[in-house]
Parts: sequence; C-alpha cells; structure tokens
Amino acid sequence: MKITRIEITHHRLKLAPPFHAAWDSTPRTSFDATIVRVHTDEGLVGIGSGDLMLGFAGHEHLFIGWDPLLIERHYRVLSHINFHYGRCWPLDLALWDLAGKITGQPCWKLLGGLSHRVRTYASSGTLRDPAAMADTAERFIARGFPAMKIRFQRGDWRDDIRALEAVRARIGDKLVLMVDCNQGWRLPADTYAPWTLKDAVTVGRELERLGVYWMEEPLHRGDRASMAALRQTLDIRIAGGEMTRELYEFRDLISAGALDVLQPDATLVGGITGLRRVALMAQEHNLVFTPHSWGNGLGVVANAHLAAGLADFSYFEFPYDPPEWSLDRRDFPLVTPCDVDADGWINLSDAPGMGFELDEERLKATKIG
Repeated sequence: MKITRIEITHHRLKLAPPFHAAWDSTPRTSFDATIVRVHTDEGLVGIGSGDLMLGFAGHEHLFIGWDPLLIERHYRVLSHINFHYGRCWPLDLALWDLAGKITGQPCWKLLGGLSHRVRTYASSGTLRDPAAMADTAERFIARGFPAMKIRFQRGDWRDDIRALEAVRARIGDKLVLMVDCNQGWRLPADTYAPWTLKDAVTVGRELERLGVYWMEEPLHRGDRASMAALRQTLDIRIAGGEMTRELYEFRDLISAGALDVLQPDATLVGGITGLRRVALMAQEHNLVFTPHSWGNGLGVVANAHLAAGLADFSYFEFPYDPPEWSLDRRDFPLVTPCDVDADGWINLSDAPGMGFELDEERLKATKIG
C-alpha cells in the first residue's frame, strides 16, 4: 500500500454570540478547523486535525509513494519540517488513523491497549463571576464529571481566588478542582507580563488552602528554575507543557524538576508518535502524563487514544463550557460529537483507527480558502 495524495482543507464556523476565551483578550467570533486526509492506492483514508499545516506545501513528495505504516520514518520528516517551517503534526494523527484502518484495530490498542477509556475533567474556558462559576460547577456535577478546571485571568488574582472560593463553598468536595493560571504563554496581541515566582507562591498557597489538585502554567514556560523552586516550595502539583514546541524541552523540564504533570498536545507537538516518548519519560520519572486537548473533537479523540492506550493518569482534559463552548461548536467537523458517559468517562470503540466520522455536509458548508 502506498500514499497517493495528502489533502488539506480549512473550515470556519461562525460563532454568534462570540466565545470569550479566558486566555484571549479578543472575543472569538469564529472557530477554525484544519482537516488532513491521507489517501492510499487501496482506497483507505486516514484523517487528522489540528494546526493549520503551515509550511507543509512543497513537502508532499516526501510522503507520496511511501508505505503509510512507516510511521517512525514519517515522524522524522515531520520533525524536520517542524524545525524549519511549522507544526504539521495533524499528518501524524492521520497516519495513525490510517494505520488502524489498515490493521483493523483501534488506535488505543495499537498504542499499547492499556485501556479503552479515559476519565475526564470538565475544562472550562470562560471567566464568570463567583456565583456563575459555582452554578457551572453544579452543572458539571449533574453531567457526571468527577473534576473541573477553573481558569484564572481576571486581571487581579484576588478576583480569581474569590471565584474559586465560591465554587468550593457551593460544591464542597463533590468535584476535584484544578486551576489554570494561564501564565505560560500569550497570544500575539496580549503583551502583559507573566507572574513572578513570588506571585506564584502567593497564589499557590491560596490554592493549597482551597484543596486544588494541580496548579497549571503558573509561570512563563521558559522559567524552569522558578518552576522547580515553586514545586519545591508548595505541596500542590505543578502542571504545564501544553504549548511546548520540542520534545527535548520535556526532557529538560523533567531533568530540572520543574513539573509534576506533563500536558503536551499531540496536535501541537510531536503528534502521537512523538508524545509516546514523552508519556514513557513521564512514567519512568513517576510523573503524570495527561494531554492538553483544547481543540476540536478530532484532537480530543486522538489524545484520548494516546492516553488510554499507553499512560497511567488521573484525569483527561475535556473542553466543555456551554453555552459559550458547546459540543456542537467544538466538534462541528464530526457527525457525532465526542462526549462523556454518565460518570464522566470517554469510552473509545473498537472501530479501526480513531473512529472519526466526518460531517461532510457541514465541512462543505464551512470550507474556506
């Protein structure tokens, strides 16, 4: 079997009302999705999604005519493209989906078969006043989620703490709570500085008082020394790495003792092939590996296959914050959104590959470029 064509399409869903993401000062009036299809001479097609595939144009010949199952070879080519141009890891996801279809196995089995499901936490995306945040937490409990992540970024961390206090007061211990401090990186238009180590220690002690499970992205992503110092100062778990670009940076984060929880996203760094390495590094150092998954449903499912098949972890990120971030918005490329069961688990099927079913009519209606 040979790869005959790599098809890349871009799609845009209009959002009305806009989505006010906690980590973005600009309200989002649309949500884009890039779909990658890898075609073969036997009619099988692998599907992936994630970044825009910037820089991939002109490199198609490095894959066309090759056996799609040479995944390690393809990963090395993609890693070189990543260095010189852009993040083209959706192609790796499509190759894994294709590998499952070729072998007749779901990807979670190909990746190790440890489990067919992941226990999720509801990952909120918007900033609400304290009472509204507590209302949201109660809705998550009613949906069966065992845990919830709350966003900070209200301008003053004291306001963030008040929202967290309101949630804890309302729900008690009914949910495990995580906090995303959103200090690790900025979008291009947002130029304000991240917290200092002293800021993070002060906030972290408040989070410990409120029984928070982990403190995510509390410092700039490159400040490994301060992350290590923070980790030694506080008892709370320190999490990060969602936007880390290179695999060797995870090695260095581990060596520096900077993190308890590693959160790379297969759509953004290394694909599934690369992140298998990170998952095993985390395991060998008794750290938690649980992928970031704030993309569309194809990315959520791909990261779930990786985590279920290979990793021991506590909670898996499930982006969900209706009405601003509903399943219909997040998973518009799919016929059936990726959802959780009554106990907050994503259950992966035995369908070959990732089990994606694209909504071709909706993709046709939302196609751009």
